[in-house]
Amino acid sequence: MLVIAYEGGRVNGNPLYHWIALAVYTGLLLPVAVAILAGWTPPWLRKRQAGLRFHAYGLLCVYAVMLLNGIPRIAGASSGTVLACMGVGIGLFAAAAVLFLLSERKDSGAQRTGAVEPRES
Repeated sequence: MLVIAYEGGRVNGNPLYHWIALAVYTGLLLPVAVAILAGWTPPWLRKRQAGLRFHAYGLLCVYAVMLLNGIPRIAGASSGTVLACMGVGIGLFAAAAVLFLLSERKDSGAQRTGAVEPRES
């Protein structure tokens, strides 16, 4: 999550930092989440196939938090709008945490019963 930079009493900070973070998140999180939902499995997750969809949705929630925190600040929105988007972002982070926990629980249950065979590279 981005650190709020207070410049002149504003909560928006330097938009360059938000653009950089948006580019990094778009380049790293979004393609992996979409690829998982399309059926591709990253090499580091090949042994954990049961909860991959939950994992991908969790990554999309984290990406949405980035959008909700970055775009209003880039646009120079009022502090009330930024605060409201941060509140929604906290809810999305909680949803991502729940999705990651569900993913882990589903994976551990499947590995205990032997229901998931890891794919060979």
